[in-house]
Amino acid sequence: MKTTFVLSFFIAVTVFFVYCTKNAQIVAPTTTSTNELLSYKTSVAPTIDGVIDGIWDNATKLSITPTVPDPGNGLFAGYQGIQYPATLRSMYDGTSIYFLAEWADASNYQVQPWYFNPTTKLWAQRGNGRTYDVNGNLIKEGMGSDQLAMLWNIAGSTPKFVTQTCYASCHLFTPYRNYAGVMVANKSANHYTNGANEKIDMWWCHLNKDLPQGQMDDQYQDWAGGPSVTDTVGGSGNGRHADDLVPPSPFTTSYVNTNTNLSNGAFNNSQSLKLDGTGAAVTVPKWIVPDAVGAKYYLATDTLPGGKALKVTGVSSTGVLTYAGGTLDPTGKTEYTDDATTGVAVGSKCIPSFISAPLTMGRSDISAQATYTGSGWILEFKRLLKTPDVLKQDIDFSSLVDQPFGVAIFNTSNYQHGIQPNLLLKFQK
Repeated sequence: MKTTFVLSFFIAVTVFFVYCTKNAQIVAPTTTSTNELLSYKTSVAPTIDGVIDGIWDNATKLSITPTVPDPGNGLFAGYQGIQYPATLRSMYDGTSIYFLAEWADASNYQVQPWYFNPTTKLWAQRGNGRTYDVNGNLIKEGMGSDQLAMLWNIAGSTPKFVTQTCYASCHLFTPYRNYAGVMVANKSANHYTNGANEKIDMWWCHLNKDLPQGQMDDQYQDWAGGPSVTDTVGGSGNGRHADDLVPPSPFTTSYVNTNTNLSNGAFNNSQSLKLDGTGAAVTVPKWIVPDAVGAKYYLATDTLPGGKALKVTGVSSTGVLTYAGGTLDPTGKTEYTDDATTGVAVGSKCIPSFISAPLTMGRSDISAQATYTGSGWILEFKRLLKTPDVLKQDIDFSSLVDQPFGVAIFNTSNYQHGIQPNLLLKFQK
């Protein structure tokens, strides 16, 4: 995003933030917000388990207030101005750096569960964001993922990151000045940098998807092929990639970074089947555990031979799912249906939308665990000061120099998020 861009905020919701201790007690904030996070030099490493060890008392809290901006094009409609106040703490030792994030969150829902629509006789998924009518009235609350993300400037390669941090690679939906200095329309909110040698490290924790594996996804951003791609199509090049992956050269917008390998992160629990075997193609769950109650996800091991999940092999025009050894008939069963109100309730047997699988190689650099206290999240994560990365996809902290960074928090939404730019990590020497 260019320095000439002015971001306007509309305050829609004010959230009174509370701090959760390891005993889940509510206490008043005791710190003053600045933009600097001081990483405490420790000889005793904290245990990464989502419980706040006493050693964290030595680390100074940084109070932040990620706020949802108005990027245009309606993607953040209904969220603009919402704030997600949080605190950050950091420590480091001779090998690793550690972070502790805490923020209030009144809900921890199943992510986009599968439900049966008795009117259409089809299976569908709950939306990942809020749904509004033409008059702006909330029709239904979203059930996307709770997430926390951090962006870092790799080897100081992205000059604009020093002053813009998160917005240095997010070109949003508004017109922007391209590489040639010409104002062009931007049709995408994808991230990409502004030069072939510019890269940004992106840490991304899907609390409902990655944490079952004790991990936080390590990704990076690059320039998405440059002007030949981003200028000609209004900025639709996507510079976000998983670590270890190198996009083709020349870069094309048809390149898709998908992860369906069981050993490389969570993947969608969906497939396309024909109604009654010969009719219209519809999307249905791929794996089910018949009559399971309250399942938020399945594990990849559940889908292997001998696992408890069974593969769906057919769907009828009345919604009956067929699997090896039986059928699941949702007709007249509210436990498989969605709540028609604006709330977030779904039936107790609604089917998980994803399969949780471990991240591998460069994507697995960050260990993480979290606790949902009932009123908020406690998230702990750690990474080596210097990873074995040779592809310039990770930030190197080993020099202990100051590092600018930004933070984003998502609340039951896959896209709409609060942003806190222009933060600075410093190391206690």
